[in-house]
Amino acid sequence: MPGDSLGYFGWPTLARMDDGTLVAAASGLRNDHVCPYGRNVFCTSPDQGQSWSAIRVVNDSPLDDRDTGAVCVGGDRWLLTWFTIDSRARRHHRDPALAASWEPGYTRITDANVAQLVGAWACASDDAGDTWQAPVRVPLTAPHGPIRLRDGGLLYFGKEFTAGMAGFSNGVGAIAAARSSDGLTWEPLGKVPLHEGTAEGNYHEPHVAELPDGRLLGLIRFERAPHGPDPETLGLVDFSIFQSMSDDGGRTWSRADPMGFHGCPPHVLVHSSGVLVCVYGDRRDSPGQRVMLSHDHGTSWTYDYILRDDGPDGDLGYPSSVELDNGDILTVYYQKPTAAQDKCAILWSKWKVPD
Repeated sequence: MPGDSLGYFGWPTLARMDDGTLVAAASGLRNDHVCPYGRNVFCTSPDQGQSWSAIRVVNDSPLDDRDTGAVCVGGDRWLLTWFTIDSRARRHHRDPALAASWEPGYTRITDANVAQLVGAWACASDDAGDTWQAPVRVPLTAPHGPIRLRDGGLLYFGKEFTAGMAGFSNGVGAIAAARSSDGLTWEPLGKVPLHEGTAEGNYHEPHVAELPDGRLLGLIRFERAPHGPDPETLGLVDFSIFQSMSDDGGRTWSRADPMGFHGCPPHVLVHSSGVLVCVYGDRRDSPGQRVMLSHDHGTSWTYDYILRDDGPDGDLGYPSSVELDNGDILTVYYQKPTAAQDKCAILWSKWKVPD
């Protein structure tokens, strides 16, 4: 919907359910990158992404409901995750016409519902998305939500959301892990130790994969922080990915260490061939979506395979992938379809892992 006033969609997650249904979830039917209209939406595909259902809204609070993770808990039980912010600080920082268009949304926002709704959330469905239970608070947030482990449990590798939006926007909160059997109650596990000289505010938007040997591989967005060190003064790449490993189910993690190239945030999956497939966004001169691959369970990576490099501007990224029945990869992401004045859309690419 790139020409519609509420046609902005962003930060998608693609998930595969037990019956093969694909779910594409996002924050959509909004007006801009930050605005008062964000809603958590999803659509489904029964045929490996060849066709998609209409958009359905799961959550529409008076505030800005952002990101949307999706995961199958088992059978017809699905889980969606997101976080919610108070965007009122933005109302005086845009052009007058755009600010005026936001005022109907801001009239819904009060200090009382901000106190009630700001935070990280999860919502479950027991009937494959037909109906949804009431949202519950969760301790972590990450764009693509938790993953389902081989033993059936859920592992959430995310950013702590414990201090309200003021703390969250300033980077307060560690990158940490938690475990759940139902997606609604979570057992805290371990936190990722920081790289020397860095601060919590440098780390955001992680994702995790369970390796064939049971170890957990965590990848984390790293960037300049309002109240932290400048990455360049530490010899580090801004807007990049750090890696951490856990050998004990997420209770302890290795120090977060830099991968040394531009691009984030990450989404990683283990392909049936054994190759680790990570997709991420690149916002430099040829903006678009990139891929990195590891053939040795994360010891080394080959990065910057170009999936797409035609973004009209840098408002794009957050790709996520699933493996299809024939071994192909389907990746969804957000960017403007053709021109910088377009509203962002959810787009997809289908591709094969290189030999």
